[in-house]
Amino acid sequence: MVNPGAAAVLMEKGGSAGATLCKFREVFSFSRRSFILTIPVTDAPGEAPRAGGGYACAGVIKNETLDAKLCRNSKLHKLFSAEFCFGFFVILILGNFWFLAVLYLLWLYLDWGTPCAGGRRSHWVRSWTVWKYFREYFPIHLIKTSELNPNHNYLLGFHPHGVLVAGAFGNFCTDPPFKNLFPGLTPYLHIMPLWFGCPFFREYIMSAGMVSASKESVSHVLSNKGGGHASVIVIGGAEESLNAHPGSLTLNILKRKGFIKMALKHGAHLVPVFSFGENELFKQVANPKGSWLRNVQEKLQKKMGFALPLFHARGVFQYSFGLIPYRQPIHTVVGSPIPVKQNLNPTTEEIDQLHALYLQKLKKLFEEHKSNYGIPAHKSLIFE
Repeated sequence: MVNPGAAAVLMEKGGSAGATLCKFREVFSFSRRSFILTIPVTDAPGEAPRAGGGYACAGVIKNETLDAKLCRNSKLHKLFSAEFCFGFFVILILGNFWFLAVLYLLWLYLDWGTPCAGGRRSHWVRSWTVWKYFREYFPIHLIKTSELNPNHNYLLGFHPHGVLVAGAFGNFCTDPPFKNLFPGLTPYLHIMPLWFGCPFFREYIMSAGMVSASKESVSHVLSNKGGGHASVIVIGGAEESLNAHPGSLTLNILKRKGFIKMALKHGAHLVPVFSFGENELFKQVANPKGSWLRNVQEKLQKKMGFALPLFHARGVFQYSFGLIPYRQPIHTVVGSPIPVKQNLNPTTEEIDQLHALYLQKLKKLFEEHKSNYGIPAHKSLIFE
């Protein structure tokens, strides 16, 4: 998940002020007690500010701009990062409050199966104001192309993975985008099980509606007899993040058929989802297949279960280097459902047949919408 950055507070008690910042145009708004410094936001290094793109925050005073609010509220997001939560747990163990860590470990043991049993979502957490600014920063849009009957369960295949799956988080783990477009459906974003072993952080991600990507977890979500559940699975997985270069349209999907088997076993309708702009948020160190870097990344991914893409984007005061994602729009298009009849024991041929149909529908979805989001007509998806 992305930390868009934090802003410094600039205060001035009187008079006038002026300053020059190399390569940036500064816009000042003066009052008796304060001024605001704002910096134009561009899509990438060296580009002019995008029309209507607003300004990135260098200061947070009164009459905050959108990006200023984003910068301020993103501190809350960082506060709940995995690193912070794990560090806090270590401090508890080594400090005078070690008994609290022991009590939490007991709770962790008793609650270990919750991520595989639907999680523990919180409408309050999903409705935090920070998520509104997070979505508007890029901005993130959810596009509906067809009705999804809440009387059925659905398995949504999300493509591509990107570096940090910002579109999936913004659309399926925060309210109200999905709820407004698909009333009666509850989305569950399946992520790597290892994240639920991180103390405290697991509570935070479960409250946002994330659950384990294990077979047991997917089966639990899709077994809801009354329908109304939507499993969201990033099909390409961690391996696909290594292909997340700007302009890349390569999807790791040809050998991934487990989700097809799960859909057949539970009679869950398949829905292809393509997130335009997902690969444009970061730049990645060149790692073509066969290179020493790619070989190392693939070996680490197989051993650890997650990939380590070497990515970078922009900073707060400059666009050359940093970990703040570029402000590129993300349009997550939800396709039409593919009806699936329940089959408790699908054969290999039946799985392959449905998999081929899914690829066909995914490609059709991409071709029908690519012109709307700046993809040249000659470019198409590449399945690996």
